Parts: sequence; C-alpha cells; structure tokens
Amino acid sequence: MLARRALLVGSVAVALAAVVPQANADADVYVRIGPPAPRYERIPPAPVGPHRWVWVPGYWRWYGGSYVWVGGRYLRRDHGHWRAGYWVHRPRGWVWIGGGWY
Repeated sequence: MLARRALLVGSVAVALAAVVPQANADADVYVRIGPPAPRYERIPPAPVGPHRWVWVPGYWRWYGGSYVWVGGRYLRRDHGHWRAGYWVHRPRGWVWIGGGWY
C-alpha cells in the first residue's frame, strides 16, 4: 500500500512539473546600489598559438550582497565581435547585461 501511494505521489509530481512553467534561470537580478567604477587592468600579451584571441575586460559582479571584481581574461575568438557586459540602471534598480559574441 505504501509503495502504491509513493508511486501515485511521484506520478502527480512529474505531471505537475511538466505543466507548471519553470523559472527562468537567466532572470534579471536588480541591485539598488550602482556598481563601482571599473578597475584598471593591465592587458597581458595574448596567448601564443594558432587561435585568434580577444581580451574580455573585467567587471563588477553582484555576489552575496556586495560587488566583487571579476578580472579580465582572453577568450578564443569563435566568430564575430565580442561585446562586453555592462550594468544599466532601470526603474527597479541596476541590472547586469551579459556580454557575448555578435
């Protein structure tokens, strides 16, 4: 009887999971405090090798209730041009717009 009940509860949970829309993992996170000014970064020489590299500048990331600096890095150029991420102020607060290839 207990196994049958567990099977029924599990079936209902799976059915509900299929029907209820999932939360968007990329949902905007609004921050009331604006980010600090970007830090100066000395750009190191690009890695040696057959690939084309693009420098991605560092940025301030909101983490655990405060801003944390994420240092810049080189990415292997796949295609197009890299657009760096940036913070933008909206009515609800500051929100991060991630960078990407364009």
